[in-house]
Amino acid sequence: MKIAVAGLGYVGLANAVILAQHHDVVAVDIDAHRVAMVNERRSPLADVELEDYLQHRELRLRATTDAHDAFQGADYVLIATPTNYDEKLNFFDTSSVDSVLAQIEQIDSRAIAVIKSTIPVGYTRGARERFSGLRIMFSPEFLREGRALYDNLHPSRIIIGGTGPEAEKLAALFAQGSVDPDTPIVLTGSTEAEAIKLFANTYLAMRVSYFNELDTYAVTHDLDTKRIIEGVGLDPRIGSHYNNPSFGYGGYCLPKDTKQLLANYDKVPQTLIRAIVDSNTTRKDFIAADILSREPRTVGIYRLTMKTGADNFRSSSIQGIMKRIKAKGIPVIVYEPTYSGTEFFHSEVVRDLDDFTTRSDVIVANRWHDDLADVREKVYTRDLFGSD
Repeated sequence: MKIAVAGLGYVGLANAVILAQHHDVVAVDIDAHRVAMVNERRSPLADVELEDYLQHRELRLRATTDAHDAFQGADYVLIATPTNYDEKLNFFDTSSVDSVLAQIEQIDSRAIAVIKSTIPVGYTRGARERFSGLRIMFSPEFLREGRALYDNLHPSRIIIGGTGPEAEKLAALFAQGSVDPDTPIVLTGSTEAEAIKLFANTYLAMRVSYFNELDTYAVTHDLDTKRIIEGVGLDPRIGSHYNNPSFGYGGYCLPKDTKQLLANYDKVPQTLIRAIVDSNTTRKDFIAADILSREPRTVGIYRLTMKTGADNFRSSSIQGIMKRIKAKGIPVIVYEPTYSGTEFFHSEVVRDLDDFTTRSDVIVANRWHDDLADVREKVYTRDLFGSD
């Protein structure tokens, strides 16, 4: 079977590797450097399992910049292109998905298009009307940046937006690549599948916001946040997971997915979804004010990345803190070894850690790292449990 994958980000590359264990996979991306790295069996992304599988596993995988080469004769085309949130339109920008669907229709309409990109609720139904010559299904992705392949090898569930034999066959295809034999499989309507993705991520954002607001209360009243969270988490209905305070939920998915779900609530009564979105701004305002209360002359930002072990800092929460501090006229320097530039949003990038720690009066770290042990008294973090 030939399977094409459009997009070599975390979603696309992880799925390409999973499927290439048993099938011929051709991945297409507009980034020639990323394509070359995959063909050299090097991961363009920081992901331990991806690096291992590309280097040491037998995979029937190649990459190209030629969509015609990838899509011609494909049984499936997985679409894993970016769908960024457009603040002006107040909606996801799905133009990259539209573009790939148009290419499939033109190059080989016999292929089944499987959308893996996160999309608004109702998108697939509309796409089937616009691209009436295509068979289109939606299958949401649930992965963490930096652990994308692991989360596909050990999926929490496989959701297929479709029913009948074609949907069952697609579910079996994804299950074949995992190493867990009893992964739950849910076959449902495409619109329900889209809702599953957005509601799942918004629940995670809500949980992050809850423990962050608990921490805000504790800090304001000089209470021990860690002991409170430990006591709350002993309730088995709540549990002791995903409870570590932070500077706010961030990364590529949660900020945009919560805003998209809120947009989908147009004309539907709600208060909670709006509160989840607004709470992230409130938390960043509080953290920035707490840092500024220390009256630093220079603030150091230790790492821009959102997740431990990842190299991606799109929409990371610490950037929101950085912008608020700079807006008050406080000089900011940045230590981020994965960033190649000399400046980040007009702030100096310092490559020498000792120089960075010496020049910083307060070192802001969303997550603690032992690199900072010698200057612990300078570090501002809300990381209480050493986890993401």
